[in-house]
Amino acid sequence: MNVWQKTTGHLKTIHEHRREVRKCCFACGLYRQGLTHDLSKYSPSELFPSIRYYQGYRSPYSYEKELHGYAMGWLHHKGRNKHHWEYWYDMIQGKLTPIEMPYQYLIESVCDRVAACKIYQKDAYTQNSALEYFLSKPERNYMHPKTAEAMEAILRQIEEYGEEYTFAEIRRNLKALRNK
Repeated sequence: MNVWQKTTGHLKTIHEHRREVRKCCFACGLYRQGLTHDLSKYSPSELFPSIRYYQGYRSPYSYEKELHGYAMGWLHHKGRNKHHWEYWYDMIQGKLTPIEMPYQYLIESVCDRVAACKIYQKDAYTQNSALEYFLSKPERNYMHPKTAEAMEAILRQIEEYGEEYTFAEIRRNLKALRNK
C-alpha cells in the first residue's frame, strides 16, 4: 500500500471505530465519552505512526510492537485515554500497582472492545466476539482484579443477552449512580 492508501484506510478505520463506540456509549448514556472517544488518535504522535504501520485488518500498534517491541503511538494513547486499563496504574509504596477503573471508564472500555471487534472482524463479529478476545489475552491478569472481574461479567452478559439488553441495564446503573 502507498502512503495515500494507508492514510485514507487508517482515517476510515478511526472514523468507523469512533462511530461504533459512539453508538454503544450513547446506548449506555455516556454521551460526552461517546463524542470525545479516541480524539487523541488525530494527534501527530498517534496519527503518523499509525498510518506508517497500517495494515487494515488489525491495530497498527500491534504491527509496530511486533517490529520494534513497543509502539510510540500506543504509549501516547494509553496515557491520555482513561478507558484503557493501562492508564490506571500508579507507583504505590514503591510498587507499580493497578488501580480499580471507575465505572464510567470501564463502560467506555467495554464499548471500545465491542466496537473494535465489529470493525476488525466485520461479518465474522458475533455477540461473544469481545468476550473471546478478552479471554484470549493475558491483560486481564494485569488489571485491577475488580476491573477484570467486572469487564468479564459485562462481556459475558453481552454474550448471553446481547448488547441492547446489556447497554440498557448499564444505562440504568449509571443513572442510579448519578442520582446518589
